[in-house]
Amino acid sequence: MKKNIAIIMGGYSSEYEISLKSGNVVYQHLDANKYNAYRIHIFKNKWVYVDDNDTEFAIDKNDFSVTIASNKITFDCIFNAIHGSPGEDGFMQGYFKLLNLPHTSCDMYQASITFNKRDCLSILKPYGILTAESYYLNLGDTVKEDDIIEKVGLPCFVKANKAGSSFGISKVHKKEDLQQAITHAFKEDDEIIIESFLDGTEVSVGVITYKGITKVLPITEIVSENDFFDYEAKYLGKSQEITPARLTVEQEQKVNTIAKKVYEVLKMKGFSRSEYIFKNGEPHLLEVNTVPGLTDASILPQQAQIAGISMAELFSNAIEEALK
Repeated sequence: MKKNIAIIMGGYSSEYEISLKSGNVVYQHLDANKYNAYRIHIFKNKWVYVDDNDTEFAIDKNDFSVTIASNKITFDCIFNAIHGSPGEDGFMQGYFKLLNLPHTSCDMYQASITFNKRDCLSILKPYGILTAESYYLNLGDTVKEDDIIEKVGLPCFVKANKAGSSFGISKVHKKEDLQQAITHAFKEDDEIIIESFLDGTEVSVGVITYKGITKVLPITEIVSENDFFDYEAKYLGKSQEITPARLTVEQEQKVNTIAKKVYEVLKMKGFSRSEYIFKNGEPHLLEVNTVPGLTDASILPQQAQIAGISMAELFSNAIEEALK
């Protein structure tokens, strides 16, 4: 008997459009012989099932069901394709835990930790995971520009702490541009993190649970046409993504080992994609994404295909792991 799969997409953050694209790609590639797939849009003002005619049916939040022509449909598993809140920060994971519904992403605690860049880096540092120098600011704090520059130097990156990796980020080259970057980041979040610039090769590493084991996918090297790997570079073709990355055997072994360690230390499940920059030959962790992009152009699906895992198999495996 075919399983009913709810593909949740959209979300409350600036990344909702990318999430809709990811969710639709999952919908297109799920094996119709094994699954009945349902596209579920999650927005602040509505949770709805959207059929192939774009007709909307309200989701009953009491049990995450939908009723169509007097027929109540419940779901065997949730495929999480929401980038940002509430799909990547733990809220949906907690909701599904209460309903005892399996889902393809990590658990609530892991989602909450990894979505908070400060907390994630703080947990991993004692395990020997190298990171950039950082300085934290909360909304309302006095901005001491000289103290910031003394700690992290110039150029530096100003990022929203809990807003994914595409919005609220600026690279600052001059002291006089620092305040504007801070204001920009505070539009996305009430906490920000300011990090030193690491000058080196940037790579993206996908790690998944595949057939019951932790699997590190082929590494992608990021070469941005812009000043850094920003929204345009990620989603509008302003970057070169080279898979497998042009690394030495030693570099590849190091980042593979660290990416697997991060995944296992955090007790992750499902998909993850972490970003690293090599400084003095050592990979430094930037962040961990637990609901990475899943479009045809996204990094993790490209890595999976090079590893011999098709889109259909990648998505099917995630569901089967969640159902175990």
